[in-house]
Amino acid sequence: MRQVGGRPRSSAGGNHALRPPMIVFGCSHYPDLSKSVCDILGITEGNVSITHPSNKETDVAINEFVRSKEVFVISTGSSTDINNIIMELLIVIYACKTNSARKIVAVIPYLPYSRQCKMRKRGCITAKLVAKLLYNAGVNHLITMDLHHKEIQAFFDCSVDNLRASPFIIQYILDNIPNYDNGIIVAKSPESTRRASSYADRLQLDIAVIHGEEKSDEEEYTDDGRSSPPPVAASAQPIFSFDYPGNVPLTVPKIKPQIKVVGDVSGKIAIIVDDMIDEARTFLDAARLLKQEGAIKVYVMVTHGILSGSAPEDLNESDAVDEIIVCNTTPVKHKLEQCSKLKVIDVSIMIAEAIRRIHNGESMAHLYQNIRGDD
Repeated sequence: MRQVGGRPRSSAGGNHALRPPMIVFGCSHYPDLSKSVCDILGITEGNVSITHPSNKETDVAINEFVRSKEVFVISTGSSTDINNIIMELLIVIYACKTNSARKIVAVIPYLPYSRQCKMRKRGCITAKLVAKLLYNAGVNHLITMDLHHKEIQAFFDCSVDNLRASPFIIQYILDNIPNYDNGIIVAKSPESTRRASSYADRLQLDIAVIHGEEKSDEEEYTDDGRSSPPPVAASAQPIFSFDYPGNVPLTVPKIKPQIKVVGDVSGKIAIIVDDMIDEARTFLDAARLLKQEGAIKVYVMVTHGILSGSAPEDLNESDAVDEIIVCNTTPVKHKLEQCSKLKVIDVSIMIAEAIRRIHNGESMAHLYQNIRGDD
């Protein structure tokens, strides 16, 4: 196993030649990513055996000497079998911990359950549960990319590096979209405006926002018992009675307007940007509306191409979407066969550089150049 980093850079300081060697393990569901990262680093991927017996349990055996070494475990979310992916990752991390690894860094470009980061009715914040599981399994540091909400970093009791895919996506726009200067960056919902504004500022393009999007299923109102009014004073127990002038005022319900585009897209190339695409319905609705408003082409550019269910086929059959660009943060090879419009950007070099810098004790600031606090 060769040590990564070689001679230290003058800006890093310290004697890196004395650093313990590192090992990079890849989980079983996405070997292409871990292989690509190891090839860039110039090392051999660590030997770990992951099997799934007939009882559906996950059996892990670390076939490397990891005592006092720095271990990087690469895994990521996917459109299928997500719970087994998480369990496999936790077992690999815990196996490294019990074999006395000095430091364990989880490399998870797409963090599973990152969309479940807000309290919904009587549910729970599942993203925080995942963070606690990873930390308790033995993670000392997390490398991820374009979290659904950057505040998720606060769920972890260890340091987190939230890398950005925007440099790769912007470079793709500059190199592969003809007449991109006639483009307009589109946020498919008001919640995506900040991200779209960040791209528009860097490309010096205008921005449009799609407003009036239908509420998602989890936001639909249901009478689950919490809407029951307070008891009237006559029927209340004396200990809970109080004098109140009138009734407690109710919150006025939100009534979203008819879906529309805020901004002029007529005769322009519309570029929809977001952090992920799972089911394609909202993107297809947005693309159809943009074409109706006069957009000559519609590109969809996201970091994580989850594309679950029939999303690849739906996008391929749509006349409204001209091209879908995603990063290789999740497995997409089999989806390329289902959707000829799908293009993939390789971000392995940024993940490899983050691993190299963390191992060598170098600053990560280079990977966050020109990234503002609100990006």
